[in-house]
Amino acid sequence: MKLHQDSSGALNTVTGYGADYVEVNLERHAGSLIVMPEVPVVAWPVDAFDALTPELFAMLLPLAPEVVVFGSGERLRFPHPRLTAALAAKRIGVEAMDFKAACRTYNILMAEGRRVAAALLIERQANAEQTLRSAGSRAHS
Repeated sequence: MKLHQDSSGALNTVTGYGADYVEVNLERHAGSLIVMPEVPVVAWPVDAFDALTPELFAMLLPLAPEVVVFGSGERLRFPHPRLTAALAAKRIGVEAMDFKAACRTYNILMAEGRRVAAALLIERQANAEQTLRSAGSRAHS
C-alpha cells in the first residue's frame, strides 16, 4: 500500500522554502506573504523586522483567522504587543516563530482544518546577504 500526503489544489500549502523565498502550491515568491488555506495569497509589503507596523498586522483582520502564525525571519523574534493589539482585541492569537517553523506549523494547522493565517516575513537584508555568500563561494571555486 502506498502512503502519501493528500494535497488538495483547493488549499494553499507551503510546498518549499529557503532563506529568500517561499513556495505556495509550487509557486515561488521572493517577498513577504500572508497565506491562508482558502484565500488567494496576499503580498505583505514589509521586508525587515524593524519595519513592522500595526497596520501591517491589521491587514490580517478582514481574513478573520483563528490564529496567526508569524514567521519572523531567519531567527525567532517576537513582535511588540502594540503591533498585534488589533488582533488581540478580536481574540485572534499570534504565535511567533522563525520563518521555517512557521511554514511547517501553518501546513500542520491547515491540514487539521484550522482557520490559520501565516504572516511570513522574508527580509531583504537576508536576501542580500545570501546573494553575497553565494557570489563569494563561486569566486573561491
